Amino acid sequence: MTFQFGLSKSGAPSTIPPVLFSLYTPAYLRTIKDKKQTQFSLPAGSMQLRGESHVELFKLNVEFIILFQLLEESIVTFVKNELKKFQKVLTPDYPEYLESQREDKKVLDGEDEEQRRSSREAFLKITLHFLRRMKQEELADCLQNICQRKLKTNQKKKFQCVFEGIAKAGNSTVLNKMFTEIYIMEGGTLKVNEEHEVRQIETASRKPDRPETIIRYEDIFKAPPGRDEPIRTVMTKGVAGIGKTVLTQKFTLDWAEGKANQDIQFIFPLTFRELNVLKEKTYSLVELVDHFFSETKEAGICRFEEFQVVFIFDGLDECRLPLDFHNTEILTDVTESTSVGVLLTNLIRGKLLPSARLWITTRPAAVNQIPAECVDMVTEIRGFTDPQKEEYFRKRFRDKNQASRIISHIKTSQSLHNMCHIPVFCWITATVLEKVLKTREGGELPKTLTEMYIHFLVVQSKLKNVKYDGGAETDPHWSPESRKMIESLGKLAFEQLQKGNLIFYESDLTECGIDIREASVYSGVFTQIFQEERGLYQDKVFCFVHLSVQEFLAALHVHLTFINSGVNLLAEEQSASLLPNAFRVKPKIKRLHQSAVDKALESPNGHLDLFLRFLLGLSLQTNQTLLRGWMTQTGNCSQTNQKTVEFIKTKISEDLSAERSINLFHCLNELNDGSLVEEIQQSLSSGSLSTNKLSPAQWSALVFILLSSENNLDVFNLKKYSASEEALLRLLPVVKSSNKALYVHTQLSRLNAVFL
Repeated sequence: MTFQFGLSKSGAPSTIPPVLFSLYTPAYLRTIKDKKQTQFSLPAGSMQLRGESHVELFKLNVEFIILFQLLEESIVTFVKNELKKFQKVLTPDYPEYLESQREDKKVLDGEDEEQRRSSREAFLKITLHFLRRMKQEELADCLQNICQRKLKTNQKKKFQCVFEGIAKAGNSTVLNKMFTEIYIMEGGTLKVNEEHEVRQIETASRKPDRPETIIRYEDIFKAPPGRDEPIRTVMTKGVAGIGKTVLTQKFTLDWAEGKANQDIQFIFPLTFRELNVLKEKTYSLVELVDHFFSETKEAGICRFEEFQVVFIFDGLDECRLPLDFHNTEILTDVTESTSVGVLLTNLIRGKLLPSARLWITTRPAAVNQIPAECVDMVTEIRGFTDPQKEEYFRKRFRDKNQASRIISHIKTSQSLHNMCHIPVFCWITATVLEKVLKTREGGELPKTLTEMYIHFLVVQSKLKNVKYDGGAETDPHWSPESRKMIESLGKLAFEQLQKGNLIFYESDLTECGIDIREASVYSGVFTQIFQEERGLYQDKVFCFVHLSVQEFLAALHVHLTFINSGVNLLAEEQSASLLPNAFRVKPKIKRLHQSAVDKALESPNGHLDLFLRFLLGLSLQTNQTLLRGWMTQTGNCSQTNQKTVEFIKTKISEDLSAERSINLFHCLNELNDGSLVEEIQQSLSSGSLSTNKLSPAQWSALVFILLSSENNLDVFNLKKYSASEEALLRLLPVVKSSNKALYVHTQLSRLNAVFL
């Protein structure tokens, strides 16, 4: 009699004589297994075996039996350890959901990370299957959501507090307490708006309430009425500082706290600043998630198709990864490694993990980096409405009288009131006015943008002197160390503004002559001006707290360079005098101003508009007083500024576009000149304005007055000014900013009908 047992070396079933089984004693097998022998000595009684084939067969089957015994022991040990962990995490008072993986390494010695993850994930499925067979649905659901609970806990810790204006320093603010609902509109386009972002804000601030679809941030993925297809990818655009990042943080925090979107299993918020530093590395999608979120790695999740996942990609405008939607290879496997650029491209176009939802935020200038066919819905953040501005300041200041005074003051300045549509500017304004109100009892508050930003710089310099240098509040504003730091930051701001960069890596700093260690010191001292960000295992990333701060420091650098050395950084050819200061011919700042005005007007997208306002405003005597101790020479600014004013008026009379003219009127405001506006204002008040006799400059002044008016532009009556086609074209910016325009003209040309 023979028995079939095991496989021969050829792969065919083996037959062994019955006497063989008497030799497989437990003691013998244990000896072989413990010693991990590969050379076997035959036990007593083996002489009954005949021929080499039986000996080889004996050895083969010993190996086979030992293999399965080892397999059984490994599986049992693994199962016991995993069940112990499951038992611990399902205990209500157990604080952490997974211990270290040391036990795994003992059990599965030599197994790579991917195999361990796959084993844990497979065993979790088996456990869930048996729990549900045992009618333990609640326990199964709880076990399945362990990783989600850990992720939610960490997201709550990360996002429950925010740092207004800055990311890493200063006093944190509870997000839920400070959060003011932000105005989000559906129906935007992926067309690039080439206006300066401040101009876009000023335009948005003049728009009355329209019958547009307002979206609550927690409903960002909900399909609007009449739409049947689900929304996979949402693009949200908005100018710098408008609140895009805070919005994504609030969305994630509400999910983590169980307040909204509980149908989502995982939310993975990422920034392009973090992703940029991985440009030269390769990851699979699973590995990329693991890199930023250790919770998924610990849980052994190696696929995401079974889960409802949301990826948030914040700051597309800061992306330095190659996103090629036409020539990039197709990738569909979440475990296949490739460059981060290829990974994101396939994720965005839906080839990789098509079940995932994506929320991408960006400044308006970068919306066209992603093809329209890859985006299901475009939304736009308009910033604070007027009631929301007041709500912000009343939350910021507990003293009701102080809050009311600040709100009233902001309303007196159109430029400040417009800028307060931007939450970050509200924070800057609150920081300045809080300090000024403490130190100037009953004194005058800053009215212009330039004055506000100089005071902001003074506040930060004072903070450095007192906090880090041991100085007193009464000490001069500018210590030598503060001046050196701000001069370096100004140079960086100007050179990077010319390149269009808002975030800087070590290579950018090196180009500007700033050592990476110096930059870290700057970010540690001037925490509310210049910030350093560093994620897990990542290089340092630097940026200014807001684009407007970068533009102001750039203007300050150009202004001080001209005043102290006579070098016009805006001129095509720059030259500096080699004579000592005492023998130099005093530089004529009007030349700097004129070249700045010309450069701003030449810009196709108005990217120097705010820079120009700051540069001109810095020449005011009141502002130069605040900069005393910084400039080697000052003088009578009024005569020079008057020449600049006349130059600007000449430019306005050249029949510029409405956008360029409006910015030049803002420049006149920074120079405290309102003569052209007052002239038209008086005519309007007296009813003697004759639009038939207006010059181009006067038409521009009229447009500026109407757009700056506090009166609601819901209905604009063109007939009140003129029934001519010229009036229609001249006042077109006002028409565009109103909901309805009343106009009567029986012979409107086809071209003007198209404009209308």
